[in-house]
Parts: sequence; C-alpha cells; structure tokens
Amino acid sequence: MTDPKLASGRGAKSRDLTTGPIAATLLAFALPTLGSNILQSLNGSINTIWVGRFLGESAVSATANANTIMFLMFAAVFGFGMASTILIGQSMGRRDVEAARRAFGASIGIVLSGAVVIATLGWIFAPDILHALATPPSVLPLALAYLRVIFLGLPASMLLVLLSMALRGIGDSVTPLWFTVLSVALDSGLNPVFIRGWFGMPEMGIAGSATATLISAHVAALGLLAYIYARDLPIRLRGHEITWLVPSAALARTILAKGLPMGAQMLVVSLAALAMTGLVNRYGVDTSAAYGVSMQLWGYIQMPALAVGAAVSSMAAQNIGAGLWDRVDRITGSGILFSALITTTMVAAIIAFDRPVMAVFLGGDSPAIPIARHIQVLASWNFIVFGMTMVLFSTVRANGAVWAPLTMLIVSLFPVRLGFALAFEQSLGADSLWWSFPLGSVANLAMAAWYYRYGGWRTQRMVVPPEIPPEHGGDGEPVGRLHPAG
Repeated sequence: MTDPKLASGRGAKSRDLTTGPIAATLLAFALPTLGSNILQSLNGSINTIWVGRFLGESAVSATANANTIMFLMFAAVFGFGMASTILIGQSMGRRDVEAARRAFGASIGIVLSGAVVIATLGWIFAPDILHALATPPSVLPLALAYLRVIFLGLPASMLLVLLSMALRGIGDSVTPLWFTVLSVALDSGLNPVFIRGWFGMPEMGIAGSATATLISAHVAALGLLAYIYARDLPIRLRGHEITWLVPSAALARTILAKGLPMGAQMLVVSLAALAMTGLVNRYGVDTSAAYGVSMQLWGYIQMPALAVGAAVSSMAAQNIGAGLWDRVDRITGSGILFSALITTTMVAAIIAFDRPVMAVFLGGDSPAIPIARHIQVLASWNFIVFGMTMVLFSTVRANGAVWAPLTMLIVSLFPVRLGFALAFEQSLGADSLWWSFPLGSVANLAMAAWYYRYGGWRTQRMVVPPEIPPEHGGDGEPVGRLHPAG
C-alpha cells in the first residue's frame, strides 16, 4: 500500500519504485541522471574553453590545480550523499517518511557544517595547499585567486549535490536534471561576463570564472531547496523536524560508517589514476597526450554505466526497504543488461569515429593520434565490464555493504592492474599499461559476481536508528511511520 500523500497531490514528484515494470522504470530513471552527468562534463569543458581563450594556458593550468583539490572535497560528499540516499530510499520503501526526513536532515547538517569549516580553512591555507601540490610559481597567483573563490562556493555546491541525491532517493531523477540545466546555463553563460567584464560587470580575470561558478551554485541550490518546500516533498523539514539537522549520535555514526568507505572509493580511483599517469609519462609527450585524450573520451564512455548504477542503487534501496528481494534481483539483471548494451554501443562508436574526435583535441596531423587509437582498441572495452561491476556494487551498497566493494576495488586497481602493468612492461612495453585496464576490470567483475552470489550482503541492515517521535510535528502534521493500519 502506498502512502496516499506520496501518490497524489502534495509530494507528487516522489516516485514509488517498488511497483510497476522494472526495465522501463530503470531506464526512465537512469536517463535524466545520464543527462545531468553529461551536462556537468560539458560545463567543465566550456568553462575551460572560456578560460583558455581569454586568459591563456597558465590560467587553464591554474584551474586544473584548483579543481584537483575540489575533487578530493567532493569525494567525501559523494560518500555521505550516497549513504543518505540509501537510507532515504530504504525508508521510503518501508513507507517510513519520518526516517527519510531524519536521514536527510542528518546528512545536510553533517556535510554543510563540515563544508563551512573546510571553506574557512581552505581560504586561509589556500597558498599552503597549492605549494604542497607543487603548483608552478608562474601559475600560483592565478590558482590562488581562483581557488579562494571556489572555496567560498563550496557549501552551496555541496548542498546542491546532497539535495539532488536525496531527490533520487525518493524516486525523482527529473527535478535534479532541470536544476543542473539551470546551474550549467548560469555557470557557462556568466563565465565570459565576469572574466572580461561585459555588461558593466567588473573585469575579474580568472576569479571571474570562479565567481560564475559560485553564483550558479547558490542560485541552483537555493532554487532547488525552495522547490522542495513549494511542492512539500517528503524530505522537507518543518517545525520540530528542523532539529534533525543535528543528528543523534547513532544516526551520525551510521552515516559516517557507511559514507566514509563509499567516499574512499573515489580516492582510491584517483590514486590509481595518478600512478598510471606517472607510468604513462615515461613513454614521452606523444604517448602522454594520447592517454590524456583517451581519458577525455573514457569520461563520456563511462557515463551510462554510472547513471544506470545510480538508478539501480535508488531502486534497489526502496525495494530492499519493502522486502521485495525478487524485484531486487530483477533490477540488478536489468541494470547489467542496460549498462552492457549502452556502453558497448558507445565503445563501438568511439572506435569507429575516433580519428575525427581526437583531431578536435590534438589536430589532424598529431603523431599522438595513432597511439590514442591503439589505446582505444586495447582498453576501451573494459568499460563494458566496468559497467556490469558498477551495477552489482550499486545493489549490494543499497543494503549497506560498503567495505567489500572498497576492498575489491583496491585489489583490482593495485595488485592486479598496476601489478600487471609493471610486471609485463619489459615484454609488452606500453601495451602492458593498456592491457592492464581490461584485466583489472575483469578481476573486479569476477569478485563482485562472487560476492553478489555468495557474500553475506543480504543479511546486513542499513536503517535509520530508531527514535521515539513526538506524536505530531511542529506544523500540526503527523510525522510518524506511515505503515498501513492493521
């Protein structure tokens, strides 16, 4: 039985993912998430073009240094956001709206308070951070000006990410897409205005690019928050529920215990990527440039897998909360099929049309293009396997199993991928690097499939710790558990 408040009228944007056709629902849920991912990547590319054309290569290098730091910040947000999304999804599956709101409030309180502290410390110690990254002296003043403004926008950017993930937890992936469109339009549109001082605005140079990002993040985050309250969506907090922004010790422990390992996965991937870049750089500028272009293309190839994985996680969480384990297995199977089909299509298209795409980055006569094409043939198909693994991990994480995926990821990236690349470098040369990608992905899939089939993840529980609720919320609405009577 569905909570009537969630099924009609108020809160209509939330979606019950425990009923209806699985394949069609999964695809409809994944496509808006895919759209959001593509828009965010395009936004980064457009902003880089503005900075490069107006301010030159040093400014591009400065933004790259600053964005590396921001990626590390968002790795932690991703983990806590995923933890709260899963708690919200499972709570909605159980028709426990109060628990969903408590999980939402706790994640907002934990992350935003941390973001304010990080933003303050980041502003103060930005020069030291850039020195620690060995930022070139010629780039340092530009990177400092950019990074300090970006730190000011960090709380709003994190709020936007958390609100979007929470909405996906209640079954709405469309609304985050529209606010991503708003954010990207503002950011890419305002970049040249503040960089060059158009329309009477001050000419701010590289700080203008960061200012455009700051403004777009605040407008989109506050606009999405206003929308949640205007539509009275299930995650909104009113009256005494505002106190849930300060979570109980038990709930804070739950979010931290599950969020940290999920955020650590992004850090592990980053470390492995840095190690691989170091190995690639030993083969010279052409090979390094070819690898850089390949990574640009791979960023788009893996987007469908990430979107399908996010959809599987949200759907699986609601169905686990509802105890519908047969649907959980069917969701996983559909996710694997969709991910494999879409990613295979993208890999085939990239390999078939790689030369004109690479020429955009390198120029048609670049000696790096043949190397990059060779890399694509050997390594790109690993993303098909990667996507299938992502689906399996998304399902098990939806029930709170977070350490096993992290451990398997570490094993596949370091002993397997990097170990193979180093062990066979003498006999295979640079090809040992490219072959290591599919080898690591196959090893990860094998471990993930074994764990899905035989691991104890189904017996784990990831729930909002119980709290004795008041009989009524501060706004006069009942906020207790909405299980059917009888």
